[in-house]
Amino acid sequence: MKIKSATFAGSSTSPDKRPARRLPEFAFIGRSNVGKSSLINMLCANRKLAMTSSTPGKTKVVNHFLINDNWYLVDLPGYGFANVGKKGREAIAKVINDYIMESPDLTCLFVLVDSRHDIGRIDLDFIHNLAIHEVPFALIFTKCDKRGPNVLKAQIEADCRILSQDWEELPPMFTSSSETGAGREEILSYIESILNTL
Repeated sequence: MKIKSATFAGSSTSPDKRPARRLPEFAFIGRSNVGKSSLINMLCANRKLAMTSSTPGKTKVVNHFLINDNWYLVDLPGYGFANVGKKGREAIAKVINDYIMESPDLTCLFVLVDSRHDIGRIDLDFIHNLAIHEVPFALIFTKCDKRGPNVLKAQIEADCRILSQDWEELPPMFTSSSETGAGREEILSYIESILNTL
């Protein structure tokens, strides 16, 4: 898939305030500071599309980007640690939960996991909740340029063993780097394959 256009379509804090035009939505989420916005910018070949920050919890709303005038890429707030206080974290959690559970156009949720560390309990709990509610999702291991190929392979295999304790069939998985562009074609091809079935 070639991304010919990517434009900001609006921000919202509840599903009823999403862009009025109904199109398939491919959303991206992960722990705070996992590299979500950087990945989105890499996929769209636009470093200024999604706001990036080294401060966890910078994204607090749901951001829609219209891609090729026929689907939305959705940037969700990160889950987990954010330096916003308890009430702030609860508000962000509500924004995330409301979108995932109430958006009728959510076609696939990409859950980002930092490839430099073991998949965390917070990630496992999050994807377990997705399975309970039958939310279609895939995993993207980010920052893969930070590890050598052998170390990266061993880390992902370790994560798969952890996942296999609860999953008979593992979800689709991708590796990526916002620095090198690794994984871009594979992720976009996956999105395209889903769009072709709709």
